[in-house]
Order: sequence, then structure tokens, then C-alpha cells
Amino acid sequence: MMQTPLLLSSFIKRAEQFFPDKLIISRTAEDTIHRIPYRDWAKRTRKLADALTKLGMKQGTKVGSFGWNHHRHLEAYFGVPCTGAILHMINIRLSPEHIAYVINHAEDEILLVDDNLFPHLAQLAPMLKTVKHYVIMGDSKEVPETTLPNVHSYEALLDAASDLYEFPEDLDENSPAGMCYTSATTGNPKGVVYTHRGIVLHSYALGLADAMGIRERDVAMPIVPMFHVNAWGIPFAAVFFGTTQVLAGPGFNPALILDLIEKEKVTITAGVPTIWLAVLKELEENPRDISSLRAIVCGGAASPKGLIRAFEEKHGVPFIVGYGLTETSPLVSLSVFTSKMESLSADEKIDIRALQGLTMPGLEVRIVNDDGVVPWDGKTMGELTIKGPWIASEYYKDERTAEAFKDGWLYTGDIAVMTEDGYLKLMDRTADLIKSGGEWISSVDLENALMTHEAVFEAAVIAVPHEKWQERPLACVVLKDGQKADDPMKKELLDYLGTQFAKLWIPDDIVFMAEIPKTSVGKFLKRVLRKQLSEQLKEV
Repeated sequence: MMQTPLLLSSFIKRAEQFFPDKLIISRTAEDTIHRIPYRDWAKRTRKLADALTKLGMKQGTKVGSFGWNHHRHLEAYFGVPCTGAILHMINIRLSPEHIAYVINHAEDEILLVDDNLFPHLAQLAPMLKTVKHYVIMGDSKEVPETTLPNVHSYEALLDAASDLYEFPEDLDENSPAGMCYTSATTGNPKGVVYTHRGIVLHSYALGLADAMGIRERDVAMPIVPMFHVNAWGIPFAAVFFGTTQVLAGPGFNPALILDLIEKEKVTITAGVPTIWLAVLKELEENPRDISSLRAIVCGGAASPKGLIRAFEEKHGVPFIVGYGLTETSPLVSLSVFTSKMESLSADEKIDIRALQGLTMPGLEVRIVNDDGVVPWDGKTMGELTIKGPWIASEYYKDERTAEAFKDGWLYTGDIAVMTEDGYLKLMDRTADLIKSGGEWISSVDLENALMTHEAVFEAAVIAVPHEKWQERPLACVVLKDGQKADDPMKKELLDYLGTQFAKLWIPDDIVFMAEIPKTSVGKFLKRVLRKQLSEQLKEV
């Protein structure tokens, strides 16, 4: 067989050859939407490569991107790695200290920065040790007033660049293409490097019928940010398959998301559960036409069954739960139905949808505990481990590699069970699993159950130290508008859980809150919750 390297530059060629008129619909400001055909996007991507090369970018150079979802970011997704350089997608929601850390640790030399984010990043400039150039991504060709040297306009650079730039064809497919950093629960973020080969194979997987099934006729809108795990790989796959893309830009909100779905006839979209909870609330208060959607993909945290049921049964949109990590590019599994499941009842199908799902072809997963690999019984817990061609093999220059990568497997730190049908079900993070009287209690199961109650908007469950039982669960609940946070409501929720779980699992108390703290990607931040409630925990 021909030894043809798997390179991202082949995606550009395919898009402009076969789908030159398909659109990238890019929102860059409140009232500014660009409609750019792949033909023009490919020229702009080559211009970007030429412009950055003139600034000193070469093979191996780290180029950081600090921006939202828009066409310029998509140009960087290809214009940087296709030259042999490496695009480092910086999570703009990290703390200032962690932003400076990841830029310095990655050794970024050029930063591509959204115009409305530049003031935020400019404050960190004295802390940045390796940055030589700042390129402002915006619709204007003017650069903001600043005392920083080497600040350039993205559009002005493209005006002076050539669209005849030729990407090298002799790159090693195993060479680095991109980088993202995990938002570690403790310590500094950990860097993950993605290769051309890994991204290409991951893109193929996204197009499989039993995965997301991304195809040419789709209109794809990733709500997950492009600075978070490659926007789950959707922008890469969309270019590959000639898919129309909708990139929502800065400051998006539930109303804007629904407006774009309705106006642009979006067929597939993806984001975390907290986003879809807010979108569902907006949809019920101010209805839109979302009939174009063939799928919502949800990941990053467990999805409440009530959320799944509302979209599937009330609005007729398949709600597919998935699992992945920064270290896994990220797609590992999706809650798609096999043929034997088509005859299940509606409730049984919702139960399947709420699982993390079936492992994607090309990957191997196993769940291990002290006794070895656990049986497929839906009960025996262990740590989820993964291996495959788009799974990282180490962290970038980080001694924590030894903790997570062993004998060719990634040890995820997630506690899971495997159902009899081979579907993953996450039970908890190792740090969040509650051990009470020698019994393991899943905070995720309790949270999901609470969020099926009609009065509950969000719920998080944490462990409370206990003299006799070692730990006990404490529930933190945000009620829906109009619901009363009082003792009768607390009793009602505890009784509701009592119909679903053994007495040992029922939380000792419920704390009503206005908001649950979240990570930069919308996951419940239980470390902060525990700190906020530390005085109350001491009293318990």
C-alpha cells in the first residue's frame, strides 16, 4: 500500500477542490456575521501561513491562539500546523496566573489574540517570557494603542501576504500539530500535544455513522469553544467533509445559540450540559424553530435524564451523550443506539442516552480495580483506562506523566462501570467518589437523580467528613425560578431520592444555593464548593 502521510493540509485541498462554495458562517461581533466560502477561506489560510512565516514562524514554532469561535481561529487551526508549526489553543477562561503559565510552559513565540481580549492579555505581557509578536484578530486593520512592541493587525498582515504559499508535503504525520492544556484540579494545567495523524484519524471517526456522522450536508455549530480540546474536533472534521460551519463568536448566550440554530438551519451542535440546561430554559420561555437539528451532542459532564427527555420527547431532537478528555482528542464514546435497542421502551432509551456510551472504533477501553479488569455487569466499579491512535501518550514536559500513562494505557482518574452491552457509565472522579461505611457512593448518580425533579435546575453532591461513616454526601441545589428554598422543599427532595436509592446513599443534608461554581468549561467545581462550605462541613 502507498505510504501516504496523514496531514491536515490534505483537508484544505479537499475542501477547496470539492466544496469551494460551501460556507463558513462566522460571527465576530454582536452585529457582524461573515459568510466565507471554503474557496476564500483556503486562500486566507495560505496567506496566514505566509504572513506568520515572515514573522519568524518555522517548523516546531509554538503559536498561541487566544480567541473565540470564528473564521480567523479556523484559519489558524490549519494555517499554523500545516507549515509544521504547532498551534497552542489557550483557554481564555483560565486564571491569569495559569494563562501566563501555559504560554511560558509551551514557549509560545507568536500570539493570535482577539481584539476584545487583547487588553486582558496585555496585562500579562510582563510575565510572558518567550512571546515575540502579538497579532490582533479583528475586523479592523488598526492595532490598539499599546506600549507593547511588535503588535500587528491580522487583516493587515493578510493583505501583505501571498495566497500562493505552498504547505510542505514532507512533514512526518506523527509531528505535532496542536496543543491544549487541561484545567487540572490541583497544580498547574497539564499540556497535551496532538499530532497530524491523531487529528486526521479522529476526524474520520467523527464522520462515522455510529459516531456524530458529520457529513457534507450538515450545518455544524460547535458551542464548545475552539480553545477547548479542538472544539471536540468538529472544525477539523467539518473542513474534511465539506460541512457548512457556524461559528458563534464572542459573548454567545442561550438566546443567540437558538437564534443561530433557527436562522442558519443548524443540523448538529455540541456543548456541555450547563449550556443545554440554559438553552432549554430559554427555549421554553421564548420558543424557536429548532426542527433542523438532527442531533445535540453533550459531553464534559454527566447529563441529567430530565434534560435528555425534554429535548428528545418534547422537542424531537436526539440528545447524544459522549465522553472524552483533553488527553483523548477528545472523542472516546457516544450514547448511540445499536439495532437491538430499537425495540426498547422510551424510558429504557432515555436510560441508554444518559450513559457515556459505546466506545468508538479504533479505541480500546477497560475498567480496572485492585482485582484486575472488571466484569461487564453494570455494577463493579474501577478506573477507566484507554488506548488508541488519537490518545495522548504523555503530558508535555510534565512529571505527572508517570501517574497517568502506564503500560501503554491512559489512566483517566474516572471511576466507571461497564454495562452488559459494553456501554460506559461514569460513576465519579476518583477525587469525588464518596466512601461511606465501606460503601462507595456515586455523587454523579445522586446529582442526575436530583436534576430530574421538576423543581431543580442544577445539583452537585460533595463528600462531608463524618466521624462514624468516614464520609457522607451533602447535596448543593439550585432551584428553578419561582421555587421556594425551605424545609418542606428539602424534605420533598430527600424523599424523592429515597424512592431511588438505598438509605445509605441519601444525603445527610441539602444546601440551597443561588449558583454552583463551575470550571472554565462548565463542569461543577467541587473543590471550590467544598471550600465555600467548609464552615458548614465542620459543623456537620
